[in-house]
Amino acid sequence: MECKIERNKKICNCSYEPCEKKGICCECLHYHRKRGELPACYFTPEIEATYDRSIKRFISMHQGKK
Repeated sequence: MECKIERNKKICNCSYEPCEKKGICCECLHYHRKRGELPACYFTPEIEATYDRSIKRFISMHQGKK
């Protein structure tokens, strides 16, 4: 399967520049997983901008939503 890097870049909300993994979702996911984090695409733009990619922050973002 061919990676659709340019298409992925159009929907990637990662605001970290210069990110070498932008558009290469599999590398991004593995990088953040090793660090106990989630990629930017799991967060709202406001929370993503804080660069707190922790699983704890992800859970707190969704608490109270049903």
